[in-house]
Amino acid sequence: MFMIDKAKLVDGVVNMLRVNMGIKKGEKVLVVTDVPTAKEWEEKDSAKVTDAVERSILAKAVSEIASEKFPDCAVQFFVYPSIGKHGTYPGREVEEKMKAADVVIAITTYSLTHTDARVNACKAGARVASMPMFVAEMFYPGGPMAADYREIDKETKKIADLITRANEAQITSPGGTDIAFSLKGRNGMVDAGIFTEKLAWGNLPSGEAYCAPVEGTANGKLVVEPKWYPDLKEKMTLTFKNGYVVKIIGGGKIGDEYRDLLDFKRKEEPYMPRRNLAELGIGTNPNAKRPDNILESEKIKGTVHLAIGDNSHMGGKISSDLHQDFIIPKPTLILDGKRVMKDGKLLV
Repeated sequence: MFMIDKAKLVDGVVNMLRVNMGIKKGEKVLVVTDVPTAKEWEEKDSAKVTDAVERSILAKAVSEIASEKFPDCAVQFFVYPSIGKHGTYPGREVEEKMKAADVVIAITTYSLTHTDARVNACKAGARVASMPMFVAEMFYPGGPMAADYREIDKETKKIADLITRANEAQITSPGGTDIAFSLKGRNGMVDAGIFTEKLAWGNLPSGEAYCAPVEGTANGKLVVEPKWYPDLKEKMTLTFKNGYVVKIIGGGKIGDEYRDLLDFKRKEEPYMPRRNLAELGIGTNPNAKRPDNILESEKIKGTVHLAIGDNSHMGGKISSDLHQDFIIPKPTLILDGKRVMKDGKLLV
């Protein structure tokens, strides 16, 4: 049995709303979450169902704290059925709720970051914090939400500038990753956790510089190491050719899931877009530590992550119902022939 200790959450939630979201008197705040469907209750193991339900209860507690501590704001809590994959559109009702809010806190199991619902909510004026796979401990002292976000902002902008100026990138790692792709014409973007301006959005916890690599240019292999993806017990190697995954080796049960999801025998939608190399990201949060929670691990200072699937919401050209990140520990990153990170240590 599980319980949410609201007392341990209060300072973190209040700090999030004041510092990260810049909440103002009279604003409308929406806390949104997803819950397992009947099919997921039947097919997923009890640990995964428990994790998802705990997250929904956490979201409920966050909405209650927001109502108690910001009585001059209208706080709404909204629940919708799980969509089953990161980056999948959650439905018109969810989108309309988000568009009607000034501040959206999305504590979900499956990410809304790269969806039209998030994009259209921002176009309507909302500030959105997307928090997929968030756990209560992230709000605790010493956790990634307790980091100095102003310092994170400075470092993240510096790295984003490097990305913007670069034409080519190469990543290697002790685990076996060796991949190269073009960044020509693509802007480095900042996800530093400060969403106080109208239309602002990003993940919490935050701390990454990122961009969409040029489609059709990625060649090489991405090795996902055990413990660096939820439930991954053996390494999983994704081979890229001309921008797309063409083969997945290993990974056990997780590898089987992605081989089914990408189905290399099929060339039509939705399979081809899912295989696209969608993102290069560089973590900048010194308090991020968890390797098996992707929301946190992609922010770990000294890591690089690559994603497959949708990049249309970050300046790319590929729309997909999937956006999935994979973290690379101790990477070496080379931009235009210059080593800017070696074994996870930034050199510039």
